Amino acid sequence: MALWKNGSFIHDTWRSIAEGEDAPPAGHVILTLDWWLQERDAFASSNAPIGVRIEPGAPIESYASDLPRFSLIALAFPKFGDGRAYSTAALLRERYGFTGEIRAVGDVLIDQIQMMERSGFDTFEIGDPTTERLLRTRGAPGYSKFYQPGIGAETQAGPRPWARTKI
Repeated sequence: MALWKNGSFIHDTWRSIAEGEDAPPAGHVILTLDWWLQERDAFASSNAPIGVRIEPGAPIESYASDLPRFSLIALAFPKFGDGRAYSTAALLRERYGFTGEIRAVGDVLIDQIQMMERSGFDTFEIGDPTTERLLRTRGAPGYSKFYQPGIGAETQAGPRPWARTKI
């Protein structure tokens, strides 16, 4: 899959580990949340970068104490209409202060990217061929005015306080 970050495609240095598969002793690995919760003690003395894949609906409280250990959190979008990961990303950034990479994985479409960024996402795993083609030829669409605040937005002064602008 292609990986989109900061307006271009980049090489992905992370590797997803399937449930039950042995994690390598070094390298950038993404584990499922269940796998991490069962095996986290095995990584107590390791300095290897760890990523975790979170499915929609998983309570942040179940892994909140482990956030300093994660370099990456991959939030899953099983279908484009399931927006629970938007809220999770915003909570991770604003309430829990997570500063690592937040990656959108699953059904990520071009028209969602800017709103995902405003929710706290850094990178996007692109599996949809149309989205990949459009990003490669046109880049991500962008808007400069918003009806609601978000990460990287502030209220614009003037006669229309509802208008927001990206900073």
